[in-house]
Amino acid sequence: MLTAEKLHLRRGGHDVVADLDFTVSPGEAIVILGRNGAGKSSLLRALAGLLRPAGGLVAWNGADIAADPAAHARRLRWVGHLDAAKPSLSVRENLEFLARLLGGSVQAALDALALNAIAEQPARALSSGQKRRLALARLALSPVPLWLLDEPTVGLDTASVARLGPLLARHRAGGGMVLAATHLPLPLPDMREITL
Repeated sequence: MLTAEKLHLRRGGHDVVADLDFTVSPGEAIVILGRNGAGKSSLLRALAGLLRPAGGLVAWNGADIAADPAAHARRLRWVGHLDAAKPSLSVRENLEFLARLLGGSVQAALDALALNAIAEQPARALSSGQKRRLALARLALSPVPLWLLDEPTVGLDTASVARLGPLLARHRAGGGMVLAATHLPLPLPDMREITL
């Protein structure tokens, strides 16, 4: 369970989040909404342990995540604005590299985001939407409880967003948690919303 208690975040000398409280439990999803610059990405960075709060606490099962950052990093997957693919490697090779580190099935990851037809193409030749699908396919490689997704649908067409739904549903059905900052609808039934 991930909890934010009286969370206070600052960026550029300005408050972006103040006194935010919430808990996300296994199987739950929260969508973070707000205008550009409202602090959605900052909130996700704080939940990942990448941004130190100006006040308050982010806790995992009651323990401050700052007490053991390495353990917290092992329990989450982050998909941010950068797609983090090695341009010279094919789609399959990018996933194989990560599978050696994280475990998981490369074929299942390819299937999850319909990447089989482009599996042998180098990442540098992919469209922005294909690169985004490759970034999201990494989620299928390793069963960790917490997925933090920053604008996961950027560059995706309607069919690709629909493919994301079953991946998110399987994760949640297995007790996983999803927190996503987005401007666009996500296939997350029974989600809660936080508006910044």
